[in-house]
Amino acid sequence: MSALEKSMHLGRLPSRPPLPGSGGSQSGAKMRMGPGRKRDFSPVPWSQYFESMEDVEVENETGKDTFRVYKSGSEGPVLLLLHGGGHSALSWAVFTAAIISRVQCRIVALDLRGHGETKVRNSEDLSAETMAKDVGNVVEAMYGDLPPPIMLIGHSMGGAIAVHTASSNLVPSLLGLCMIDVVEGTAMDALNSMQNFLRGRPKTFKSLENAIEWSVKSGQIRNLESARVSMVGQVKQCEGITSPEGSKSIVEGIIEEEEEDEEGSESVNKRKKEDDMEGLPSETQNLLLLLTKKDHPYTWRIELAKTEKYWDGWFRGLSNLFLSCPIPKLLLLAGVDRLDKDLTIGQMQGKFQMQVLPQCGHAVHEDAPDKVAEAVATFLIRHRFAEPIGGFQCVFPGC
Repeated sequence: MSALEKSMHLGRLPSRPPLPGSGGSQSGAKMRMGPGRKRDFSPVPWSQYFESMEDVEVENETGKDTFRVYKSGSEGPVLLLLHGGGHSALSWAVFTAAIISRVQCRIVALDLRGHGETKVRNSEDLSAETMAKDVGNVVEAMYGDLPPPIMLIGHSMGGAIAVHTASSNLVPSLLGLCMIDVVEGTAMDALNSMQNFLRGRPKTFKSLENAIEWSVKSGQIRNLESARVSMVGQVKQCEGITSPEGSKSIVEGIIEEEEEDEEGSESVNKRKKEDDMEGLPSETQNLLLLLTKKDHPYTWRIELAKTEKYWDGWFRGLSNLFLSCPIPKLLLLAGVDRLDKDLTIGQMQGKFQMQVLPQCGHAVHEDAPDKVAEAVATFLIRHRFAEPIGGFQCVFPGC
């Protein structure tokens, strides 16, 4: 995975410099599967992985905000899942199915403000303080004054928000904390490349499966099963645009490998045209983008470039905040070389449990949901927070 791609997720830096958006290969490069073989990039509904969906209303000074949550399970501690920047609660779909089959627990996957299907009055306020308060407010709205035992689990930006929530004591029944592939030192370094990545990725997609295909072949999500459910939460239909062709392709749901070389060339040419637009007057750019939307009716749900002023606040001081939380802690990483000084010392002192899951991209819980579920289940059983089910045998890691 490239530096620019990892900077989008604001968590880690790479050990080699592939091109933007790559998963170890060049951006837009096609994964050959042999003649005649097909891959299904059609979207999959959330209901195949979660048991229910709920819009939680939270009252505040300016009115009511509505937070989308997806739920599974009826017994055991609540695992409150917080996604990374630009993603949604649907990024936890495959992990949810995996963890529910291993331990008795309840899943609550939350769309953070400005993301997914959550609707708030001030969606542009993505400060760590505001989002941490959102988490506490959602817990209170769902469970009242007597919430069940809760473990916060967050990926990348969501991991940082989980730590801010825990350190501010906004969840009174908090029993554990897990960060997935986010470390302060490398996250702060990665911020320098964030805008470069955002300029380099596609701005629109022809259809949902075109977006799913891009996410897998660019390396953003290496697991096709997860991409088919989670990309629906990352993109939306452009306002005022309908696409019969897009609907038809969603129904068919299959993209021929033989057609990919031509599509790949179109993608490269499209990015070149977008780069050429930067020197044009804003009115001309807007007109060209409007014309583009007619052929590419899907775009990103959130403009991450506009959140830049909050990036520093998400990650600065994160390591010490994490170490200071007086609860059992778990850190899951895609590479052990990502530890900064404070976490290295803390890990040597046994202040938290760490596990490295190699051969994963930054979206660890999507790329290897079974491995992450096994690590979390082992952590829960080790601390006697949950009971194993289905004959699950936990193996305690050495680190």
